[in-house]
Amino acid sequence: MDWETLLKENYFKILENIQRACEKSRRKLEEIKILGASKKQTSEKIKIAFKLGIKLFGENYVQEAEKKIFELKDFPIEWHFIGRLQTNKVKKALNLFSMIQTLDRINLAQEIQKQAEKRDLIVPVLVEVNIGKEPTKGGVYPEKLEEFIGEVKNFNRIKIKGLMCLPPYEENPEKVRPYFIKMQKIFEKIKTYMNSEFKELSMGTSNDYTIAIEEGATIIRIGEALFGKRS
Repeated sequence: MDWETLLKENYFKILENIQRACEKSRRKLEEIKILGASKKQTSEKIKIAFKLGIKLFGENYVQEAEKKIFELKDFPIEWHFIGRLQTNKVKKALNLFSMIQTLDRINLAQEIQKQAEKRDLIVPVLVEVNIGKEPTKGGVYPEKLEEFIGEVKNFNRIKIKGLMCLPPYEENPEKVRPYFIKMQKIFEKIKTYMNSEFKELSMGTSNDYTIAIEEGATIIRIGEALFGKRS
């Protein structure tokens, strides 16, 4: 399999779809960041995607990411953590990632604060919202979000840059739209009392990213549509 050709084709298809979604929703192309969701992908494929123009990648597991980030250390890649972060992995995660997209509990915030103090760091985060209230997923339930953000604001080493969500999976992406609409409303409401750095809304994956863009996403997390099906 010629990965270069495959990724190139996929990437241009994604760009076309983004362009169309932007036109439909009267948004600018530069408002959208593509994050290559690179879980279980090889460093080689990440390298190809980087050369095509993707500068932001997201990993779900600290251990797996550590190896790849080392292998790709000569590439100016921005790495985000997009999985469920265990408190015992925070120390390592802060050395590897420039943003944690999945802050969803106070004990995690406490550990980030503690480790960031030791390193004299300010850690950018997104607060993960469990928009579908699925018990098997992480994320703060929408009705608890304002209270949670209020508490996190007390941690001076954590900077909340926006929100993230992973709605329930639907075969038909149109069925996900109501979750994205709700998410955008929540985002706008919270934005009114946050500082100007609160501007990222990370939502939409390979199956539904065009709809996420139409409803206000600023970061879309693309795995399969870019890299092909994971074997």
